[in-house]
Amino acid sequence: MNLTELLKMRGFDTTQAIKVIRHQNSACDTTLLYKKGMLEFYQSIQHKHVFKDCDYILSFLGDVGRKAVFVGAYRKINYQMFDPTKIYIPQDYPYPETLQKDRYFYTFEKIDLLTDLIDRLVINWGTRIWHNWLKEYQPREVVEILPKGYTKDFPGFLELIVSFEELSKIILNPDAHRIWHTMLSSVAGIYLILDGVTGNQYVGSAYGQNGILGRWRSYVETQHGNNLSLIQLLQIDPNRHKTFQFSILHTLPISMTPVQVIAYENIYKQKLGSRAFGLNAN
Repeated sequence: MNLTELLKMRGFDTTQAIKVIRHQNSACDTTLLYKKGMLEFYQSIQHKHVFKDCDYILSFLGDVGRKAVFVGAYRKINYQMFDPTKIYIPQDYPYPETLQKDRYFYTFEKIDLLTDLIDRLVINWGTRIWHNWLKEYQPREVVEILPKGYTKDFPGFLELIVSFEELSKIILNPDAHRIWHTMLSSVAGIYLILDGVTGNQYVGSAYGQNGILGRWRSYVETQHGNNLSLIQLLQIDPNRHKTFQFSILHTLPISMTPVQVIAYENIYKQKLGSRAFGLNAN
């Protein structure tokens, strides 16, 4: 199946002026913009008049290799020249240097098309050009439709870095993340939580029947995992957990006793100075 066939199956008129776009820019972190809810603003500002004659755009985010993941369908309403004094700019937009008056600013309306496949529909892009007319380019193959709630593939223990949002999806959607659940529950270990606001670190340990999976589940359920310093942090800023980043420092056999695992934890606290300069209270 290709993208055009999928759209026709959903009853969408593919004879209209439709552009398919793939956001991937070496100068801008489009994945970060998407996570921050700023990708729609980013795609609305263009140096060239690329959306002049189109009625709709199908927006994709660049993935590994030539793949692209669907993030939304939009109808073009109108356009104007960008004027930073008249157009709302998201707070803390990370690329202010791109906000120049010689840009075109397009107003898009998100439409109810393939919404059930957002973050799930993966196509083969097959070209380096970031925008194309749907009807003029060879049909893009649908590579896969990821399970509902899917976040990303398990990368390996030492390569693993996830945001709180990603961890929540992984924990709460076990069918879509079976490998994650299998691997994280198979080991004990030492993990690190990074506060995205200050850069302060919390070193923790996981042991027992469900290993790291069981310990991290408690963070998803409580946001603080019953850690004193994190509780205090959330009392000051209730949304702070959304900035937390989780990673694994050291994996250990699931058969290890709590005393043995905690001994490793103390070594990492000492190495990283997380008691004196981080978020560890003991």
